[in-house]
This record gives sequence, structure tokens and C-alpha cells, in this order.
Amino acid sequence: MEPLNDSLFGAQSLESPAALASALAPPAAPGHFDELRGAATPAAVPRQQPAPAGAPLHDAALPPPAAPESPAPATTPAAAPELTPPWARFFEHLGSGGFADLPRRALNLERQIRDNGVTYNVYADADGPQRPWSLDLFPLIISPESWTQIEAGVLQRVRVLDRVMADVYGPQQLLAEGLLPAALVRGHPGYLRPMHGVKPPGDTWLHIAAFDLARGPDGNWWVVSQRTQAPSGLGYLLENRLAISRQFPQAFEELQVQRLAATYSAMMEGLQGMCPAGSPPHIALLTPGPYNETYFEHAYLARYLGITLVEGNDLTVRDQRVYLKTLQGLRPVHGLIKRLDDQYLDPLELRPDSTLGVPGLLQAIRAGNLLVANMPGSAFLESPALLGFLPALARRLIGEKLQLPALPTWWCGERAALESALPQLGDCAIKATYPGYDSHTSFEAVLGSRMSRRELDEWAGRIVRQGDEHTVQSYLPLSQMPTWAPNFGRGHIAPRAVMLRVFAVSDGARSWRVLPGGLARLAGADAQIASMQRGGSSADVWVQTRGEVDRTTRLQPHATPASLARHRAPVTSRAAENMFWLGRYTERAENAVRLARLVLDRLGGEEPSSRPLLEWLHGLSTRNTLIAPEVPIGTKARRVFERALIADLGNAETGGSVGYNLRCVRQAAAAVRERLSQDHWNQIVRAEEEFLRRTAEQDDDEREGGFAAGAALHSLEAASAALSAMTGAQTDRMTRDDAWRLLSIGRHIERLAFLSSALAAGFKGGAVHEVNGFEAVVALFDSTITFHARYQQRRDVATLVDLLVLDGDNPRSLAWVTQTLRGRIARLAGSAPGKLTALSYELPDPAMWTLENLCEVDADGKYPALVQLFEYCEAAAYHVSDAIGIRYFTLTSESVRSVGV
Repeated sequence: MEPLNDSLFGAQSLESPAALASALAPPAAPGHFDELRGAATPAAVPRQQPAPAGAPLHDAALPPPAAPESPAPATTPAAAPELTPPWARFFEHLGSGGFADLPRRALNLERQIRDNGVTYNVYADADGPQRPWSLDLFPLIISPESWTQIEAGVLQRVRVLDRVMADVYGPQQLLAEGLLPAALVRGHPGYLRPMHGVKPPGDTWLHIAAFDLARGPDGNWWVVSQRTQAPSGLGYLLENRLAISRQFPQAFEELQVQRLAATYSAMMEGLQGMCPAGSPPHIALLTPGPYNETYFEHAYLARYLGITLVEGNDLTVRDQRVYLKTLQGLRPVHGLIKRLDDQYLDPLELRPDSTLGVPGLLQAIRAGNLLVANMPGSAFLESPALLGFLPALARRLIGEKLQLPALPTWWCGERAALESALPQLGDCAIKATYPGYDSHTSFEAVLGSRMSRRELDEWAGRIVRQGDEHTVQSYLPLSQMPTWAPNFGRGHIAPRAVMLRVFAVSDGARSWRVLPGGLARLAGADAQIASMQRGGSSADVWVQTRGEVDRTTRLQPHATPASLARHRAPVTSRAAENMFWLGRYTERAENAVRLARLVLDRLGGEEPSSRPLLEWLHGLSTRNTLIAPEVPIGTKARRVFERALIADLGNAETGGSVGYNLRCVRQAAAAVRERLSQDHWNQIVRAEEEFLRRTAEQDDDEREGGFAAGAALHSLEAASAALSAMTGAQTDRMTRDDAWRLLSIGRHIERLAFLSSALAAGFKGGAVHEVNGFEAVVALFDSTITFHARYQQRRDVATLVDLLVLDGDNPRSLAWVTQTLRGRIARLAGSAPGKLTALSYELPDPAMWTLENLCEVDADGKYPALVQLFEYCEAAAYHVSDAIGIRYFTLTSESVRSVGV
């Protein structure tokens, strides 16, 4: 394969970019349709086009019979080097730089995807749950003629599927007439008996349906599969469009690519119009959470559509109505776009072990109080076995012949289909009839052409024994589109197999439109199955139009106060709780870093540390779980203490270690990823990765005999700098709404408890009465510079109390922290400006503290009033934390109320 070397780049001056592309781009594999050239590459052994769905399988040497559901085969010309007109125009309008600029654009695209935080989580990825979304530089270009066929066929099919659901959960005439086998409906785990008899709003069961299409060697499109439960791709294709259109703005305009916004707007207007109540109705997007493989898309789509992103525990059902738990109380929800498989929706009636759903959700649906897109119970439509029955169902339900054929598919639960399919396994794909369900045989699709005769015989035996568990589908060589491969010299064009996912969305009651675009999924370099889980990639889809481009936008040029108010998303209780813990873990990580640096500095210093100081450091380290309680504290065991602390710094599994707290920061941030800027998120991820990497390296050095104290201090200094950057982002770059206030409250609760306990331990053990201990306490409060600038060489309790307890301008004094907490809690509760609430009064009032009272000494030389204040502050911090959780997170206090009904 020829790289784009300098001589080829220079050839642009001698021939057109289209001719250069034709010369540089290899043809598609033999027998595959070449999207770039608009024709199939001649195969060594001709392969026949598959017959339409429902027809018997033929020997490859025999021509298939005529089928009314199949489009007329396109004429396949001999191999032609010329590009199709759309691709020629694309390369002619690459813009400045032409081919020579493609490597730079590829790098820009990769950086843009990374900087935007576009991810696709792969559960089996050994490198971690998140990896960047894979997007190719070139789009898949669909001509107006091809799109007309696709659009008409998809609209037909979504109408048929919607009516199938209406019948299955209604009169069930299709079952009675034998047009649908009962085993594929009632025997399917995705058939939900609790939904029988339900009347959905607008008599519409399917609001979003996805169809996976492949182009055959004859140039026609075929349906391979369909997705109706929670089809993914609507968000990723938006990001793809934004990224690729920026790389090729001239080509995008020249090719008259149809825009996407109008379809999304029509979908939202249709959903709002069908919602059972509410003016305007409140629609939310239900996500399984941040560990779902497509969570980025959920957050992205919710933002784009202007709706609330919720998880199951954000919602509750009261009196057969669904409510969103917010800081202000319960807010009604009238519609849900679900990205959750049906079986997890309601633990009361479906899977009892589900923690992702909402108890009572199905009852709210049955009562007609909630629109769900899509209505639960559509999983049986996703079975590949259903494809073979759809031509007859279309004639029965809508009186039409399908214009877009499906690959011939045989459900082996029927003897005739089984006998037809078995001899042809070597030319077909074998799929599970009920994929993804533990109660049935489930397996990844396999290709007969890649199996030996022995393996084929083994599969045939399984199919004979469990025919209903297996579906056989004819194999279609996927068309191949040009892609940019940057891993060979300066880069090159390479053909890769592609599958197109298109979406039909409802724009009203029993009315749909097809999104003029889609998600192109590319197979791996040597694969024939296009799957993101198998390391595939994606491409933007440019649908051309011969008419005027619809330039509708979802931006509102004339905003009103009412419309702006609607765009202020409520703060859900779950998001609020995660923001609260994000603040607490950030502060806890800072405290752990500061304490660990202080311990290592004092243990490694030249001056001997006194026993009270060592006991104070050991006590704080044990209390904050930086070391195990059994680690000795004697002056002769200083190195044991030091090595024990260093050994656990990067232990992400031990509560209290720096590594553990950094991991908790990332996990809490991941749960509210949609609320954080990309820079803030990157800081959080890098902080954890860098610290764990550094500590792992220092563990290796220590095993080789090196001394790790210096390396540990460097790691802690880097972590401290990273945490300072996080603090800056949280303080200055976040909107100060209730979510931010809870983050701030969490930080200050953690700070108040930590500093109070440290001061109490220092006074009880006497560490503050020695010079080294006194300096250590001031350093722990990060106040060394201020102290020496203000008090010079004084080392008495009065100066310590003045700066660390009473100073209202020191953000690490107890007075400042307490006063800030009281004010933030008052704002959170919505009280009048300047007035505190009952919860604020749970904290001590710094105005009541005086230096004289706090510095009173008893007969034993102790400071009882001071120690009592420290203990009270610590207890109050934890009490307020519990009260906030009950009032705002679990919504179990008397303050729960409904708003906006």
C-alpha cells in the first residue's frame, strides 16, 4: 500500500485532487462494493446477491428467484478507476493544502475528539473503562437517489414495527393468524406481560428506531438488524458531524449536505405534543449512569435537546406519577427518553435485582401519566429471527410491500427453515435468537465462511438440538468506503467495510421522519463485522440533497425570560450528592497530601522530633488511614513509620490513602461529568493517573534498593499542584448554583472536621507546646508564611488561636470555615438574604468566640474551653453532613414537597 510520500504530495500540481485520490486509493476487496468508485470490485469467483428476507436459501451457483420486495439489481460495471461524482467533488474541495494537509487534519481531529472528552466505554478493555471515541477523517457520502430508497424503506419498516407492538400488546391477532410464532413473542424474555392492554400516548409505541443497513455488491441497501429498546448513536453522530464538517467546510457546503437540527427539533416537538400533561411538559433522558458504554452520548444528547439527564435513583413514583427528586423538592416528569434496557426499568415488576430503574415506573405508564420513548416491551422486535416474518406482516398491517429488503433470515425453530438453512451454514452468519439474555443460549455472531468443516458440523449439531435458540442469516459482503489510515508513513487511504445505522424518529402521533444522516460503523482493518465493541471505528454520514438545504437550528435567536428559565436544568438530588462528595473528596485528598508531606518532612529532618510531635503525627496518620494502627511510633521506629506511610500512598484500594482519595474524586466527578468543563475533568483524570504512575515507579525503585522518601515527596508535590488546579477550577470556573454550593459545603465540612480534630489532638497531646510541634500545626493549616509575617518569632497559644481559630480572613481558620458554611447552607435552603436557617444554627457562631475565653488555662495547664470548641466543631460538621443528606439527597425529611405540578 503506497504512503503519501513527498513525491505524491507534489503531484497535486500536475493532476486534479480527484485523479490523485483515484490513483492513491486502493480498490475495495474483491466482491465488495466500492463506495469511492460506485461499483463492486470484480471477484475471483462471482458471488450471487442474497435473496429477499423470507425466501429459501439457494446454492451460490444458482440465480435467486425474482422477489417483489427486492429492488431491481443495479448494473455492475467493470472495474472503473474513476471516482463517483460526489467523491470527486469532495476531493476537489478539500480546501487549502489539499492532500498535503490531510495528516495535519487527522491530528487535529484526534485532538478535538480527545479535548472534547468524547468516549466510548468498553467493558472488556484492559486499559480501563474509557477510551476515546474513534472517528475517521472521511465521511460516508450518500447520494440523493440512494437516500430516497433508504428513507422510504425505513419509514415503511418503522410503521410496521409500531403496529406489530400495538397488536402484540393488544388484540394479538398476528399470533392468532400464525403470522408471528408465539415463541418469538411470548417466549421472548423481552416480552413484558405487564404492558398488555396499555394504550400509549398518541397511540405510538416507537419514537426512536434504528436500522443497521449494508450495501451489497449490486449497490443496493439491505437491512441487517434493527434496534428499538434503547438505540445508540443519536448523540455520537452529532459529534461526528460537528467534527468532520469543521475539517472540510468547503466540501460540506459544495456537496449540499442535509442538516440534522430540523429532525431533532421535530422529534422534541412531537414528544412534547404527545406528553399526557404539563405545559410545557418536563422531559428527561434516563441513563444507566457513567459506567455505561455510551454514557458520553447520553450527556451530550441531553444537553443538545435541552432536557434533564437523570438516573433511576433520581426519580420516584408517587400516586402513579413520576417525579424528579431535586433540591427544591419533587418535580413532575411527563416524558422519558430511555437509554436503559427494558428489563432494568422497574425492580418491582421486572428484574428485582436492578438498581438502575424506578420502582413503580410501569404502573405510572399503565395509568397513562408518562410518555416513554420507546415504550417498554419492544425487545422482541430486535431478535434477528423477526426479519424473516416482516414482509408478510407489512402486507397484513399496512397493505404494502417492503421497499427496503432485509437479508434472508431463517429462524431455526421452524422445521422448514431449519432444513433450508443447515446445508448453507458455510455461506451464512449464525446468530442468537435471544441475544443478551441469561435464560437463553446467547453468543456472539459467527461467520460460517471462517469455520472449518468440523466446526460447521458442531454448530449444525447445536442448531438441530436447540433450533429455536439459533437464527441463520445470509452473509453479505459489506461495501467498503475510503478511510484515512495515519499509521503508515505520512498516512494513506485504505478501504474498510462499513455498515450504516439510520434513525426514524416520531414527529407526532403515528408519524415519523428519517434523520438525514446516520452513524457509519467501520470494521477493523481485517474484520468483516462492524462493531464498536470489537475495536471498530465510526464515520460521519453526509446525505446529499438536490433541493434546498434545511438550515434549521436549535438555537433560539429571540429568547424570552420564560424560555431562559426553562433552560435552567434543575439540580437533581443524585447530582447534588455527587457534587457534595466531589467537594469532600477533593478536600480530603488535599488534607492527606498535606499531612503526608508534613510527616515525611518531619521524619526526614535533621533535627530530632519530640515524642509528642511523633505521637501527634502518628495519631493523625492513623485517624486519616494513611497508615495502619499497628505501625509503631517509637523514636527508634521512625523509618518503619516512614516506609509504612510511603508504601500505602498509591494504594487506591485503601480508604484514606492519597491514591484512594484521588480515585474517589474521579469517580464522584464521573457521576456529574456533564456539569464539569473539559479542562476540569482532564485535571482530575491526570491527577490520579500521574500520582498512581509515580508511586508505582517509586515502589519499583525501592524494591531495587533505592530510598523512596525523596521520590514520594516529589509525587506529593505534584499531586498538591494538581489539587490546587482543581480547587481553582471549582472556585472560579463553575456557576454558583445550588450544585456548586453543595460542592463548597462538602469541602468546608471536611475542612472543619479535619482541622478541628488536628487542633484538638495537638492540644491534648501537648505537641503545640513545643517549637517543632507548634510549627508543624501551623504548616498543616498551610499558614506558615502568614504566621511569621504577622507574629515574627512568637510561639504562644494566643497567636496560634488568633490566626487558626479566630481570624475571619484566613480561609483555613475555624472562624472563616464556620462562617462560610453557615452562609452557604442558608443560601442553599433559599432563605432571605442575610438570614440563617435552622440548619445553619447547628454550627457554632464565631461571633461568640473571644481570645480571652479560649485561652483560659486550668490548674493542670490545659485549655478546656479551646479543646471543647474543637470537639464541638468536629461533631457539628458531621451532624450537619448527615442533616444535609437526609434533607436534600434522600428527601425523607418533612421538607419534601412537590413543585411545579
